[in-house]
Amino acid sequence: MRRLYFLLPNVETTRNVVHELLLNHVEERHIHVVAREGIPLEDLPKATEWQKSDLIPAAEKGLTAGGITGALAGLVAVTVPPAGLVIGGGAVLALTVAGAGFGAWVAGMIGIGLANSRLEKFQEAVDAGEVLMMVDVPKRRVDEIEQLIRSHHDDVDIEGVEPNIPNFP
Repeated sequence: MRRLYFLLPNVETTRNVVHELLLNHVEERHIHVVAREGIPLEDLPKATEWQKSDLIPAAEKGLTAGGITGALAGLVAVTVPPAGLVIGGGAVLALTVAGAGFGAWVAGMIGIGLANSRLEKFQEAVDAGEVLMMVDVPKRRVDEIEQLIRSHHDDVDIEGVEPNIPNFP
């Protein structure tokens, strides 16, 4: 999946683009709209906290850091066992998994409170009243969807494609 970013001038244009996307078999759950506070989005598919926060990137970093830390702690425990205890290789695996889980959880808790760093470059336009739309499509449909938007809406700014997005949010 790839995430496409569009800046739309107003809610009415956004509504028209969403309608066209739905008619072209883009599921509503793959469309995410962000607007300045006070702009009524009504029936448009609003972006969730998953899309508006840094939860996913932070959790990925925490998973990696926690896993590495847990593996190192497990290796130290096996190499230098405490006071006559015999610790096997299962301790390395257990500490790696525990460290990865703990790291992902802690970093995720921090990330949910931070604005999505990928959306920072659009903040000025959103504050000025434009509407940001994120559309998740399979890689093979990126050009098709961009052409669809270009052909019907000259006033829409196509802001690019994010190469990879997580499948689960």
